[in-house]
Amino acid sequence: MVKSWMVIGGITLLLALLIGSLTPRQGAQWFRRLQRPKWLTFEKLIPLIWTTVFVCGAWSAVLVWEQAPGTPQTWALMAGYFLLELVTLAYNPAMLMTRSLRVGTGVGAAGFGLGLVLTGLVWPVSRTAALLLVPYLLWSPIGTYTTWAMGQLNPTDL
Repeated sequence: MVKSWMVIGGITLLLALLIGSLTPRQGAQWFRRLQRPKWLTFEKLIPLIWTTVFVCGAWSAVLVWEQAPGTPQTWALMAGYFLLELVTLAYNPAMLMTRSLRVGTGVGAAGFGLGLVLTGLVWPVSRTAALLLVPYLLWSPIGTYTTWAMGQLNPTDL
């Protein structure tokens, strides 16, 4: 029997691979040449941080699914998790395709807003699942602020 964590984890990984493949090479080169804030000393840790955030988000979705599998409310929440992952993963391709830090900041802010709404909707279903979304709510604004700060250092790339 296929377990819910296998399906949710598989969808999470598949989306990450599919959307990650949309990253244009020229956009990545553009991003690498941008100036960074002096306080951005943790850039090498960002992939590990995002991996942790996505694992927590997927586990949150598993807990919600297992509360009431297949109900309309649960499917609606799964759609919310799916949308949040899509918006979060869209950050890189959208910013790199447009070569615009303003676009990256906007996508990051939209993700944070969606994360807040989803956390509020999940709270009554499972407080543990809602708490597993807290790493997203903590990290997303840091990433968004970092992108905004890079825009201040690279005004021609807004």
